[in-house]
Amino acid sequence: MTKAIEAALSRLRAGDPVSRSGIAGSGLGAELTAAGVGFAAVGGPLEERWHRALAELEQCVRPLAGGAPVLNEGGVYAGAWLESTGTINAEVLARFAPGIARETHLRFAEHQRGDGMIPYKLTDDGPGFSQIQIVTPLARTVWRHHELTGGDEPFLETMYRAMARYDDWLARFRDTRRTGAVEAFCAFDTGHDLSPRFWFAPDRAFRGDARRCDPDSPILPYAAPDLTANVACQRAYLARIAEALGEDGEPWRRKARASVAALYAQCFDPDDGTFYDRDRSGRHVRIQSDVLLRVLACEIGDEEFFTRALGAYLMNTRKFLSHHGFTSLALDDPRFDADASRNSWGGPVNLLSLLRAPDAFEHHGHVAELAVAAAPPLAALAAADRFPQCLDPWSGEAGFTSVYSPSILWFLDTVERSFGILPRPGGEVWFTGLPPVSYTHL
Repeated sequence: MTKAIEAALSRLRAGDPVSRSGIAGSGLGAELTAAGVGFAAVGGPLEERWHRALAELEQCVRPLAGGAPVLNEGGVYAGAWLESTGTINAEVLARFAPGIARETHLRFAEHQRGDGMIPYKLTDDGPGFSQIQIVTPLARTVWRHHELTGGDEPFLETMYRAMARYDDWLARFRDTRRTGAVEAFCAFDTGHDLSPRFWFAPDRAFRGDARRCDPDSPILPYAAPDLTANVACQRAYLARIAEALGEDGEPWRRKARASVAALYAQCFDPDDGTFYDRDRSGRHVRIQSDVLLRVLACEIGDEEFFTRALGAYLMNTRKFLSHHGFTSLALDDPRFDADASRNSWGGPVNLLSLLRAPDAFEHHGHVAELAVAAAPPLAALAAADRFPQCLDPWSGEAGFTSVYSPSILWFLDTVERSFGILPRPGGEVWFTGLPPVSYTHL
């Protein structure tokens, strides 16, 4: 063991990850060099795969319609999406490429529409406004970037003003029943492509206008738990940002408490102990999906509630814990479809969902359970031929698309969380020493 450690240290100190990854001369390469990032592992494919991840991540950094290079979603997705690229992806990227992450955030604020809506995506063709597609709270991502980089008041001010205007937009247009919950008008509002959650619902908002719900829909709008939890968490972090800028944060906290109350009143089923959409007739849409994980990742619920959710759902192998990560639909749902060869949230493990998961587990101190769930998909990606969007929950085989930035960033993030050094917002540094494992079914 001592010889292996010495060999790893020697390789780490002598290594040049930027040159080895072939990204010298790039903006990402320059930021990695400035951050002093490196990784070494003795035996197995992990070290080579880590460097390959850097090479493919660089392919996901490019300008959009001019301007400075920003993070792109990658794979078949040409552009940046607010639900992922502009939030959780940029948050992870900020640990070693804060400049690119900052530009990615600012680009969304730059293209905010006159009525306050922030685009759900940015491409070379311009901003998109046909749905909202909000999952990870943008304000938390912005706040963590601010903390991690030692403070950037102009950045914080710009993003705060944009997010406050978007909060007004959501209150105006996405609470048509005046319940206090945030409503989904279509499947793409939550990014739940091919999920039974949205059977008989359109993909996009009515006539491509995110302010309008199809008046002839028998089920929409939904009072949506993940959208409502997102706004609750968003408002709590807007309170922190307001106070950092010298303003009163209490109005935001009151709004956050109102959102939490609406979430439980409209979407929580105490018998099942989970959250469901409430349709236009007032009935719960009893489909168990990764909505629960999303709600918990928005810091909803106390320790007792989270522990119950772990046992009943997240770590339950009849519900969401497949051998290769958390599934996008409950395993015991008769509509569960494990086909990972397409963009599907109807069953397969989605790497974007895994990237969001630490915010649910770590908020309540359940890092051990997260490590158990993350080890097999990490082993699967270490041996895969690409960085896909989806994994087969049974075999761990790589599925739909490649060079996908959430998958790449999840791999880099999980290496840091499992056996690396993890910088935390606020100045903490976590050191973890779990040995890599390989799970195979031969």
